[in-house]
Amino acid sequence: MSEFTLHEAAHRLGVHYMTIYRYVRLGLIPAAKSGGAWRISQTDLESFARPQAGRPENGITPWADRLGARMLAGDAAGSWSVVEAAMASGATPESVYSEIIAPALTVIGDRWARGELGVEDEHLASAVAGRLIGKLGPRFARRGRSKGVVAATTPPGERHGFGVAMIADIIRGRGFEVLELGPDLPLDSLIRALGRIEGLLGVCLSVVSTDHLESCREAVVAVKETFPGVVVIVGGGAFTDEEQARKAGADGFSLDAVGAADVLVALVS
Repeated sequence: MSEFTLHEAAHRLGVHYMTIYRYVRLGLIPAAKSGGAWRISQTDLESFARPQAGRPENGITPWADRLGARMLAGDAAGSWSVVEAAMASGATPESVYSEIIAPALTVIGDRWARGELGVEDEHLASAVAGRLIGKLGPRFARRGRSKGVVAATTPPGERHGFGVAMIADIIRGRGFEVLELGPDLPLDSLIRALGRIEGLLGVCLSVVSTDHLESCREAVVAVKETFPGVVVIVGGGAFTDEEQARKAGADGFSLDAVGAADVLVALVS
């Protein structure tokens, strides 16, 4: 299959080189780096060149798809450009997390699980995702008196920490102080850390893999027994519904970070 440099692609479309470069960095045209230069496949270029190509259908822009493509390319700057374009179009930092970054990571994870992507691809995308979350985090800061303290982590064994980082930011944006403990924290360490918090209101446990449902249940039980009255909510791809979360002993449940924050705030309030 033929591939084109950005200059060649610009010539074929009759536009300036920088126009093609902007299309690539915004995720409008898929591209990959080869030998230090961006390359666009003939199929992708022809698809973009068709009438209406690159324009959203029904007024809905596929931001998550665009972002996923840039993340898999290891293009941190281009990924941030996609996020900035989405926010310029009206997306809030919360919706960037729940409707763009999280779905992009889910698709990439599913493709890796099906063998369509290598571990190196997943790690490359994850590194970019970490940079994006780091840049978005300060936008959730709120001044004024704290509404209380909440902790966010995963159960032992669960190493996917992006859900923890996103829900921590969103809860901060709701006016709470958050102790972000990261992923794969041993249960005894979790209990010790929570015991140091004065006025602890709630604990959020993010679980992506079903392999860690039992360790999550054990963590919920330990927290509830050690700190009576503290609200515990669970979320992530491992849990499918409210009933399953209740059986694990949790007080609340949500699939996404924004929903988890809503549930937590409602329960602790």
